[in-house]
Amino acid sequence: MPLLSVLPAGDEIVLTTADFRKGLAILVEGQPYLIMDYSVQTPSARGSATLVRIKGRNVITGQVLDMTFKAGEKFQEPDLERRKINFLYAAGDEFHFMDEQSFEQFHLDRETLQDAARWLREGITLRSVVFQGAVVGIELPQFVELKVVETGPGGRSDMASGKVTKPATLENGTQIRVPVYLDGGETVMVDTTTGEFVRRVSGK
Repeated sequence: MPLLSVLPAGDEIVLTTADFRKGLAILVEGQPYLIMDYSVQTPSARGSATLVRIKGRNVITGQVLDMTFKAGEKFQEPDLERRKINFLYAAGDEFHFMDEQSFEQFHLDRETLQDAARWLREGITLRSVVFQGAVVGIELPQFVELKVVETGPGGRSDMASGKVTKPATLENGTQIRVPVYLDGGETVMVDTTTGEFVRRVSGK
């Protein structure tokens, strides 16, 4: 996979690979990309460069690309606007929202939302990402609260934490693992960046 050069000479430096995170927007060869995922590859040979790999979605075309950069490479940030929106409902693979300032309604498809669709519930407030007047994506809060509607049998131990968990289905159909003491009808907080249970919010 070729390394990409992203910053023309003389342009203002705004970001480096150290700033990378999911949802960050960067300009690559003049095109705006939202980072969907990223990883750092440490050098295996002496003198080799540390590489940063990303999966980025072009906010204009929707195309998803795997790209590789040298650690420390510099970028410009595209001119993206954020607006507060409210999630209304889902109809099949279409998700309907309302701009809280203009009250204009719009929809995005599941392919555009990617993993963010798993954490939506009716009435949740979040932010849209707008580029050149068009909504190209959404930004979730790091933590969301969702009701557990059903749990399965427990008994599986998480090797990393040592905690025993069981499967749970949330009100929007998303499945996660929760502690064995939780039951259907309870509300939980979930970390949208990891998909993991954080804590119980309320009982039945």
